[in-house]
Amino acid sequence: MFLSLDKTYQILEGSIRESLKAAVAHLPNFVASALVLLFVAALVWVYSRLARKFLKRFELRPSLRDLVLTFGKTILWTVGLVAAATILFPGLTPSKALGAAGLASVAVGLAFKDIFQNFFAGILLLWRFPFEPGDIIEVDGVRGKVIDTRLRMTTVRSTEGELVIVPNSQLIENPLNVLTDQDFRRTVVKTGVAYKEDLGAAVEVIKETLEKCGSVRTEKPHDVFVSGFGSSSMDIDVIYWTHSRPYEMRRSRSEVAIAIKKALDEAGIEIPFPYRTLTFDEPLSTVLSREEASRTAS
Repeated sequence: MFLSLDKTYQILEGSIRESLKAAVAHLPNFVASALVLLFVAALVWVYSRLARKFLKRFELRPSLRDLVLTFGKTILWTVGLVAAATILFPGLTPSKALGAAGLASVAVGLAFKDIFQNFFAGILLLWRFPFEPGDIIEVDGVRGKVIDTRLRMTTVRSTEGELVIVPNSQLIENPLNVLTDQDFRRTVVKTGVAYKEDLGAAVEVIKETLEKCGSVRTEKPHDVFVSGFGSSSMDIDVIYWTHSRPYEMRRSRSEVAIAIKKALDEAGIEIPFPYRTLTFDEPLSTVLSREEASRTAS
């Protein structure tokens, strides 16, 4: 019932010998497949160099150029892998290889749905979305400078200096603000003057001060509006245009606030702090201490 040790050795030796013969017989196929892959790698390198030079002649966004390069390299590698597989396995035809790849892609797509969702979202971003590396964006609680956009994710350097990895699907599915789409943005600085002051004079002082600030784009419309009645002041909105980057906007608001405060002080116009008036139904009686009473009596 049990094979002898010699018989087992003969069977094992025969199997190894047949495997070696098959490997030697397929050695030319291995070499040819490796040569095909090396040729494809060289072709991809040449394509990348020539395509970059060719695409520079057109006024395309950098992300769109990268997308064209990525698609070209993907097509070359797909054709090269199919060719190498048909050489390595002679019974495998290109149609069978593509059919097997299609079935495998369905299975992989179901298993990695989120990854492929981010992948296709990345294609849409590179193709149509109006931001590039260096732009400041704000989406779903993330605000910062775009470092790079890949097919699956976008890296953003937040205003606090943190590196944030944002899935591309998040950029597609949520409202996205591109803060630096234009060179300049409008901003508002709020101030106020006391009720007793002349509002017209205060507005004129603020307008003249605004035009002297270096960060204010005077070629853009800028206005000063009395916005309402505050608890202790007449509220005023100072509206103007400045550079769109967050740091420049904060610096500009600081410059404008300091200049307005100085100008109003020099003009003798009061910027009030909250006042509180207490009213009592009955007159209050004053109680003096013994020391105060003795000083008053003397």
